[in-house]
Amino acid sequence: MKGNLLKTHYGIDANEAAPMGRYQSFKKDNEKFFFVPVDNMEDEELAELEQLANHLKNSGDRYVSTFMHTKDNSRILKLENQQLCLLTCRNYQFRTLNRIGRKLAKFHFRGRTISFSVKKTSRIGQWKSLWEKRLDQMEKVWNSMLFQQPESEFDRMFVESFSYYMAIGENAIQFLVDTELDDEPKTIDSGTICHSRFTANTWGEDSIRSPFDWVFDHCSRDLSEWTRERYLHQFRTYQHEVKSFFTDYQTVEPLSSFAWRLFYSRLLFPLHYVECIEEYYSTNSEQQRRMLIDRLEKYLVQTNEHERFLKEIFELVEVPVRKYQIPKIDWL
Repeated sequence: MKGNLLKTHYGIDANEAAPMGRYQSFKKDNEKFFFVPVDNMEDEELAELEQLANHLKNSGDRYVSTFMHTKDNSRILKLENQQLCLLTCRNYQFRTLNRIGRKLAKFHFRGRTISFSVKKTSRIGQWKSLWEKRLDQMEKVWNSMLFQQPESEFDRMFVESFSYYMAIGENAIQFLVDTELDDEPKTIDSGTICHSRFTANTWGEDSIRSPFDWVFDHCSRDLSEWTRERYLHQFRTYQHEVKSFFTDYQTVEPLSSFAWRLFYSRLLFPLHYVECIEEYYSTNSEQQRRMLIDRLEKYLVQTNEHERFLKEIFELVEVPVRKYQIPKIDWL
């Protein structure tokens, strides 16, 4: 059906289906085309993402996906019950994503050379207020449950563990505030194109980069989220992969003390715990809830390992902590 839309609205003859992760895509010669639903997105935000994608492509990024316009030059295809954007990218077959740290550093380097103002997708300077809001909302739920019998095993674990994770969250916020007060940003600390959540799977096997994964932020956002995901994915064996990643990343440009401190504040914020709680109390799926009970139980059992990870991460990736005068967290 979507292959017909390509012909009708874009004049593109591409009916050969080409699997591409979460997107339904079609292939013609060495180009892939895929539709992204954009029902809840403002046109200004889409225009900004298009500008960012064009900038990366013009800066030499071969893997970036760019927007296609319809025959009547609209970036949005409006159907009866859906709004879509069509993106295109080169068709690279069976690429292995080796040296991902170096590739990400080049991606960030290109993203830093933007000469236009980014507003809708920018998260620069917003971490503190976003973190505080999430902790406050969670604290209200926790307070309402404190003096009641827990209705489920998840309720019990949440009530017993929240004060610990709230203290860590407050530590992360304080670390962030101190960084912004005490340290001076360098060139590498300029805003760049980042990802809402960068993980080992974001670019997929074919390295395709979709603008719908992006926000404009400090590069440490991607570095900390990738590191967090690697630790959670393989908490006993993450060391070699994480060390190689940062070595490769810094072959393009070394990180500043400011960048390392932002990286650490974000890694310290217990996002994995916060999201687990938020998901449990917002889902109606019993299967999802059972999965989240197991996940929370695992996090609570592994708190000692997680503290060790936070304590040792700078040493693992060879950050000159003394030279950069990066403060230590007392309780670790």
